[in-house]
Amino acid sequence: MKRQILKADFFNRPVLRIAPDLLGKFLVRKKGRREIAVMITEVEAYDGTEDKACHASKGRTPRTEVMFGPAGYFYIYLCYGMYWMLNVVTGPKGYPAAVLIRGIIPNLRTSDVRRLNGPGKVTKELKIDKRFNALPARPDTGLWFEDRGVMVEEKNSKKTPRIGVSYAGPVWSKKKYRFVLLGESTKKRT
Repeated sequence: MKRQILKADFFNRPVLRIAPDLLGKFLVRKKGRREIAVMITEVEAYDGTEDKACHASKGRTPRTEVMFGPAGYFYIYLCYGMYWMLNVVTGPKGYPAAVLIRGIIPNLRTSDVRRLNGPGKVTKELKIDKRFNALPARPDTGLWFEDRGVMVEEKNSKKTPRIGVSYAGPVWSKKKYRFVLLGESTKKRT
């Protein structure tokens, strides 16, 4: 199986290009000597200070500082006092954008290809919390992304409005910045 670690330059592009490109990629978590790799099936894009659903729309704060930093770093925060949200920062330094990881297939090695939908379920499954906030997505931090040769054609994914962002108002809450992999619609590159 070909494994290519996604480096910072992959994330140093516009968030609306990166978000759909993450479908079919793998999030890898290392715990001790064990690596857990899960395929990404659902993401949401948050695009700068104009995007009223983006935390950076309220300005630069200690919480959002990482979003203004270099691409390829994790932005992790607690939601509702109980769910950790895993985001990866995208685009040029100084422009606050990130992709939220919303869904995964946790175990491709068995016949159980159930999906975990919901960002809190993703972080719970992989035991991700604030310790990863502001760390780069690299193997030496224990959490990173890989391309393992799965190709997702545009027709095998859909764009929808983001979930739970009604506070962003009628325009920004309806932006189709959520990207979802449809069914078993992936294949290996040859």
